[in-house]
Amino acid sequence: MIKYVISAYCALILSLGTIAQQTVIDGVLQSIEVNNPGLKAYDAYLQTQALANKAENNVANPQAVGYYLPFGEHMGSDYMEFQISQTIEFPSVYASRHKLNVERDEGLKIEYSKLRQEVLLKAQSLLYELIYLQQQKQFAEKRMVQGDTILQQTQTLYDKGQIGILELNKAKVAWLQSQFAVEEIETERQANQMALQGMNGGNTLSFESSSYPTSLHLPSVDSIWQQRLYSDAELLVLQKDREVAEQNIKLEKNKMLPDLSAGYNYQGVAGSNYSGIYAGLSIPLWGNRAKVKTAKAELQQHEQQARARTFEIENQFRTDYQRYELLLKKFTEYEQSLNGLESEALLLKSYELGEIAFLDYFREVQFYREAIDTKLSIEKEMHQLRAKLFKHQL
Repeated sequence: MIKYVISAYCALILSLGTIAQQTVIDGVLQSIEVNNPGLKAYDAYLQTQALANKAENNVANPQAVGYYLPFGEHMGSDYMEFQISQTIEFPSVYASRHKLNVERDEGLKIEYSKLRQEVLLKAQSLLYELIYLQQQKQFAEKRMVQGDTILQQTQTLYDKGQIGILELNKAKVAWLQSQFAVEEIETERQANQMALQGMNGGNTLSFESSSYPTSLHLPSVDSIWQQRLYSDAELLVLQKDREVAEQNIKLEKNKMLPDLSAGYNYQGVAGSNYSGIYAGLSIPLWGNRAKVKTAKAELQQHEQQARARTFEIENQFRTDYQRYELLLKKFTEYEQSLNGLESEALLLKSYELGEIAFLDYFREVQFYREAIDTKLSIEKEMHQLRAKLFKHQL
């Protein structure tokens, strides 16, 4: 009974830690969403383009024309004429263009969402890289301490004449390598931290976590794909492009209707004047020729591109999912093999007791260290792949 209570308590602690880590990562991503220069620039472009689309649907300016003809041979007063007129497209054209602009504005917002998902995915990948480097650093610092201990013991043995200079030099080189490994990891960690800060508009971000926030197991591939179909911004952009093309066909059909003109005209000559209104319409014979066919061809092009791109995205998604499952299998095998082993400690004890030489100790310990490094690398790649699979949730 006590064993089950302890297990449940450990699971609760682990769950709370996972939630806390996710909260930290969510906070970083929210900060980047607000401060990222690329997202800010696109948001400004989105507002500008929305105004430009709206301006395209304005009614043409009215025209005012006046004539005063004093020259030439004529009897009586000079000739005068004044006219003011307004030409508009057929009313349904404005309604259709307005709907097209609404579709375009929605498309711009989805494009922003697509860029946002890409930016946050890159940031999340960087965060997982930092977690991986922090884990590496912890192991490297522990190995450096072990290397220093070994070096001191080797120096003592050398001073007693129990080993030769060659073994002492090997211990020195091993310690220097472990020291350089720590410095190299820290340099890479700082570079990634600076890259993350750049994505945050230059604002400082502090992130020192050494554990991942998500579990390793995934829902079925089909269930995730169904979610992506309705929330992945890149797929939604393809759908919106088709809707814009369909609305453009309706607009071009409406533009085949005649333009309407109306105005007021005044004419005065020889003490007499005439005034009144006039109306007219254009005859749409050539101005919109083949434009509807062109719009339909554009729709077909968008449909073909959407099918091809959707196939590419789904194929890459399923490939990533299969890669994740393979990595999960390898990671589980590594974890089962390495968990509970204290090979490095046992080897160190054997070396301290003089049971093995330094070269044998170093060769054996390197084998286990490489296995641990491989496990850490696999875990990092898994979480980065998982983030990619769930990009639509960002």
